[in-house]
Amino acid sequence: MPRMLDVSDEVRAEIGDEEADRLLAGETAPGSYDCTSCRTPGDSEQERTSTVLFIGDETAVLAFAHAGCLPSQVVQVTEEQLRGAVKSIAGDSVDTGDLEPDKVVREQAVLGVTSGLVLIAGELHPALVVEPTAPIARPGTTGSGDDFLPLLIEQGFMPLTELSAVPPVLHGWSVLLAVGQLHAVLQPGSNGGRPVAWWQAHQPLQVTEGWRAAANKHQQVLMFAASVGSIGRQPREDLLRDALDQAAATGKLVAAALPLAGT
Repeated sequence: MPRMLDVSDEVRAEIGDEEADRLLAGETAPGSYDCTSCRTPGDSEQERTSTVLFIGDETAVLAFAHAGCLPSQVVQVTEEQLRGAVKSIAGDSVDTGDLEPDKVVREQAVLGVTSGLVLIAGELHPALVVEPTAPIARPGTTGSGDDFLPLLIEQGFMPLTELSAVPPVLHGWSVLLAVGQLHAVLQPGSNGGRPVAWWQAHQPLQVTEGWRAAANKHQQVLMFAASVGSIGRQPREDLLRDALDQAAATGKLVAAALPLAGT
């Protein structure tokens, strides 16, 4: 049975037309899989699924992701990272081969997003805290450095040293809230086009009544972005605030106020 697969041109160029056509025809694609991004089950017979090709120095792994989590793409990784990826998705449907990488492509990390209320100047503000699960390289590079915060600063996010004032509004970006659930963080489209998803939830995220009320009151959401390992998963908002304060004090936090899209 044909699968609801997305095979990008760059993935097709690496695996070849014959293998790409076999995937699309359902001959070699899995039915069910664990998404390589969010790690929850997916079904390529029932929902749009992206093919994601991880290429190391000598080998390659073809994995699958919900189309809402990741687009179909080629991801350049080190051979060590690739071995780790194979271990993490062992038992899932993956194909390994001896494809030779012939181009430099960007690296992909998963963004963790946490919602919470943050007290600034005596008033509660709705906030999203974004932290990647691994260092993010600048597109087109293969270095091991973390360019996550510099890339956001170039987009207009402001470095913070303390949480004493509401950060400036970043026009063109927005937070999509629909039917009381968090759907996406949107960024400006290329050449002034329609906004596109910078981050999109695979399934809409529930937010608290207090968070939603604060978002509707302010008509904006504060987005804080931190370097990998700076925040972690905090079970309470006071602990989240402590982690934010520590990240700001050590120069590992940027922020902006994003207008609210939806209700």
